[in-house]
Amino acid sequence: MEINIINKFENHVLSRTELKFECEYQGEPTPTIIDVKSKLVALEDANKKLLVVDTVKPSYGVGKAIGFAKIYTSIEKLEEIETKSIIEKNKEPEKPAEEETTEEETAAEEPTEE
Repeated sequence: MEINIINKFENHVLSRTELKFECEYQGEPTPTIIDVKSKLVALEDANKKLLVVDTVKPSYGVGKAIGFAKIYTSIEKLEEIETKSIIEKNKEPEKPAEEETTEEETAAEEPTEE
């Protein structure tokens, strides 16, 4: 996946930088918002918590998509301006906690020689 910034606009009224970008992903499935967000964070050297990807609109039959993202100056401004749905879809999926087994449980599972 390759991302090219088409337009970058400093919106001082809303305390954010607005990015219009093009995403090329020939031969791959359409990237998720989380994948695009990770790539934009690396490209723009931005804080992951302050960047939100608003939209990623794929083009039919072509491995390209056009998207819109915003980088806020503070977490307070982001929460004040963005809708809950945009914030929610930009959250990293929680990794399931691995079930920890105690030594007693492991010992009870192992067969003993008699």
